[in-house]
Amino acid sequence: MEQSVVDVKDLSRSFGGKTALDGVSFRATAGQVYGFVGSNGAGKTTLLKHLLGLWRATTGSVRVFGLDPVRDPVGVLSRVGYLSEERDLPEWMRIDELMSYTQAYHPTWDASYARELLETFALDPARKIKDLSKGMRAQAGLIAAVAHRPELLILDEPSSGLDAMVRRDILDAVVRAVADDGRTVIFSSHLLDEVERMSDHVTMIQNGRVSLSGALDEVRRGYQRSRVHFVDHFDSPPALDTALVMEGGGRAWSVVHSGSLEQFRHSVTARGGEIVESRDATLEEIFLARAGRTRHQAEAA
Repeated sequence: MEQSVVDVKDLSRSFGGKTALDGVSFRATAGQVYGFVGSNGAGKTTLLKHLLGLWRATTGSVRVFGLDPVRDPVGVLSRVGYLSEERDLPEWMRIDELMSYTQAYHPTWDASYARELLETFALDPARKIKDLSKGMRAQAGLIAAVAHRPELLILDEPSSGLDAMVRRDILDAVVRAVADDGRTVIFSSHLLDEVERMSDHVTMIQNGRVSLSGALDEVRRGYQRSRVHFVDHFDSPPALDTALVMEGGGRAWSVVHSGSLEQFRHSVTARGGEIVESRDATLEEIFLARAGRTRHQAEAA
């Protein structure tokens, strides 16, 4: 088995009697991009902070590069790049001072790569952090996180504050370059299309538990979205094997379902219907279906 960069086993953590993580296990290897998805408060950020040694597990274990990040923070953090959701950068520094400050902690700092990224993001090194927009802070923080060529890059909601063009053309390129270089990326995002576009592996966290985890292609192959027509008129969704969520009404329904297509087809036929069209479900459709919500309900929420 390939050696783990991150190995989390049966991790649990509670805050004031509330369970934030409940028996979470997760493994990451080199050269892969891992996407965490889940609603706000699901436990994504809590898990990432355990990888950084910021919080100690109530039960279970966390190992990064085979080390306990709580007991050996220097051994772990010297090899990790991190961008927090809060973008907690020192307000009083200029961008170039932030780069110099970060470089002092990382002998592997690549100054030419940092300059290249500053030019790509069109950031003025002389500007103060306090004067930057939310998106520009994210860009500056991302440069500080990746310019020392970390073996593990951890990004918490990296797209927050970035416009669509920056997200697709720049963030994607940075994340992919890290993985293609044989290093590891773990990032959380509420933008499911972004996770689907960038990730090799996806882990879904719901209420502090891992509800789904696997290679993205394998996860998607396990779920389909089918359009179904029935002879009879149904005022409410008819019971169908492996159906997770249904939208529509009357004789026409759209169904997200798991398992084999043939099993689902047999169930549809037994209710006097036929599958008109079927395709692999998107990650967003899978997430909403696992949460028991239709797209209409999600948009309304």
